[in-house]
Amino acid sequence: MIGSRIVAVGHYQPAKVLTNEDLAGLVDTSDEWIRSRVGIRTRHIAGPDEPVDELAAHAAAKALAAAGLAPGDIDLVLVATSTAIDRSPNMAARVAARLGIPSPAVMDLNVVCAGFTHALATADHAVRAGGASRVLVIGADKMSDVADWTDRTTCVLVGDGAGAAVVEASDEVGIGPVLWGSVPEMGHAVRIEGTPSRFAQEGQSVYRWATTQLPPIARKACERAGLEPEDLAAVVLHQANLRIIEPLAEKIGAVNAVVARDVAESGNTSAASIPLAFSKLVERGEISTGDPVLLFGFGGNLSYAGQVVRCP
Repeated sequence: MIGSRIVAVGHYQPAKVLTNEDLAGLVDTSDEWIRSRVGIRTRHIAGPDEPVDELAAHAAAKALAAAGLAPGDIDLVLVATSTAIDRSPNMAARVAARLGIPSPAVMDLNVVCAGFTHALATADHAVRAGGASRVLVIGADKMSDVADWTDRTTCVLVGDGAGAAVVEASDEVGIGPVLWGSVPEMGHAVRIEGTPSRFAQEGQSVYRWATTQLPPIARKACERAGLEPEDLAAVVLHQANLRIIEPLAEKIGAVNAVVARDVAESGNTSAASIPLAFSKLVERGEISTGDPVLLFGFGGNLSYAGQVVRCP
């Protein structure tokens, strides 16, 4: 086997929906203010009895079912998250326990909003190196736990959810080479810190960086996969807000691609945003098996990671 591929995806969101009108009762904001600035209409919010690993396990179970696999077929579980409350057991171990996966390697990755694409690259490397045969890759975050519900500039952004993918060895390259990196000296621009931990960001700095510095990096990820941006069937960017997604997608030059805009109904779900949006495109039939799709995560640490994958 010379590569790896995604064989199935799945996603999960909590039942509770928080609308812009609901938020207007909490902070000084309005539906018009939120839509005009970030393009978000609704977001899903997990309850106090819905921890991160439960969100992750629901999405993972759907991906496993879609792949026609049993829990015992998985030998590595990777969970990308930045909102795990406890240090140990990690989220990957808790997900494995919930699903009954018997003896996997279990690792969490905290690369915030770029977490899923980092985890997917790690899965690809593990499979191609012979360290794993089938990998469950999950992005899950409960951003409502770290939101400052008195700050109208950030609380209007966040939502909760999870998305998952099953990765296995392939005789073709179904997950292209990753292009990843960071701008550590600007890491303060996106923060989840303090006691209790709270999400904060320097919105204008993030906007300028994302819309000016990331397009050539995303195009280079396509180049590494042997494709031009116009060859892409879909572009799934981190669902930060529409004011970032739309200009970034345009500057990448993927003129024929479906652009995921799940942020409008889900908000910014951090590491969950890319697999959540990707899974919805697959579920709705907006992309077909074998289609080339650019996944590109960016955010906290001012980290980024992108790769072209083939649609399962």
